[in-house]
Amino acid sequence: MKTIELSEVSALAPYVQPGTSEPVILTQGGEAVAAVIPGDERDVENLLLSTNPRFQAILDRSERRLESEGGVSSAEVRRRLGLPTKDCQT
Repeated sequence: MKTIELSEVSALAPYVQPGTSEPVILTQGGEAVAAVIPGDERDVENLLLSTNPRFQAILDRSERRLESEGGVSSAEVRRRLGLPTKDCQT
């Protein structure tokens, strides 16, 4: 991942101030080439994970396994771990 200090891209600075809620699309010759989206640290982590091929491979493998073997309900997980069922929680 590359990062650039906002002070280094002064023409972009007015569009991406804290509190900004809209993405900014960057174009070259009228063609969209990138998007700057508002976010926080959690958003950055999610973005990095969603674009990481190794993480995507893990998700794909898990999805295939779920489809072929089925899953375990949250109630069953709670039972196996000796946790109270959702109905009993306050």
